[in-house]
Amino acid sequence: MPLDLPILSHLWSGCYGLMAFEFKSPGPILVELGPLTIRWYGLLIASAVLIGVSLSQALATRRRVDPDLIGDLIIWLVVAAIPSARLYYVLFQWQEYAQRPEDIIAIWKGGIAIHGAILGGLVASLIFAKIKRVSFWQLADLVAPSLILGQAIGRWGNFFNSEAFGRPTNLPWKLFIPPEQRPVGYENVAYFHPTFLYESLWNLMVFGILITLFFRGLRGKPVLKVGTLFLVYLVSYSLGRFWIEGLRTDSLMIGPLRIAQIISLVEISIGLAGLFWLYQLRRPLPDVVAAQETDPKLRQESDHLP
Repeated sequence: MPLDLPILSHLWSGCYGLMAFEFKSPGPILVELGPLTIRWYGLLIASAVLIGVSLSQALATRRRVDPDLIGDLIIWLVVAAIPSARLYYVLFQWQEYAQRPEDIIAIWKGGIAIHGAILGGLVASLIFAKIKRVSFWQLADLVAPSLILGQAIGRWGNFFNSEAFGRPTNLPWKLFIPPEQRPVGYENVAYFHPTFLYESLWNLMVFGILITLFFRGLRGKPVLKVGTLFLVYLVSYSLGRFWIEGLRTDSLMIGPLRIAQIISLVEISIGLAGLFWLYQLRRPLPDVVAAQETDPKLRQESDHLP
């Protein structure tokens, strides 16, 4: 039967029409109840934290680790990571915030940097591990899947705030940006790459990889050495972030360089070096406490996870 080109053309147009839609934020505010304003950004961050706590404690139980220890750590991480994420962002946008210092603490309006959160969380985790006499890398492995899942959830806050978008595009999944939030030079452009979506999907993929490794590691196929999950997180997340950052129009900059891409390259290097150290040199990663000094609640029985 010969192909009917007009019919095929019509069908293709119809399919394209079904795919062609725009992301358009309903606005940053979820609900207003008198003086109380609930914003999507804050709700998503709170949801990510709660889900992350539950997940990490569940994973800790599977590793025969006291889940209360993870609960205590999460408190440290929240206290350190959120202010650090905001401080990191404000410092690199200081010229803007110097003009309106009252907005420096207005985290509910958006403007946090995940790399700042990671740095703050790392410092807090190292101190926590030293005080509790537990392995930092064991803790990091248990938190890594929750961290990347939380990042996937949190990126949708950028959608509701109409921020952290990419260059102009007319792709079917384009993102509409209100005129007042378009960057200088793009005032007459309505549609941009939804980089929040790209990163959220990428992070979900990384989460799938980490969870798969975690449960395969429980069966010893493969045997995961302490620190592996966190190092895989560093490499896999940073690969996606490096690519996606190149699409954005609002990157934090040092001269002509995108800060997030620099940090991503550093994290990729650290992750690959750590994996080489573990699996090629066959040596345990340096830790804040020696294996024989660790608390029984999180004891290293060998150079791999129990």
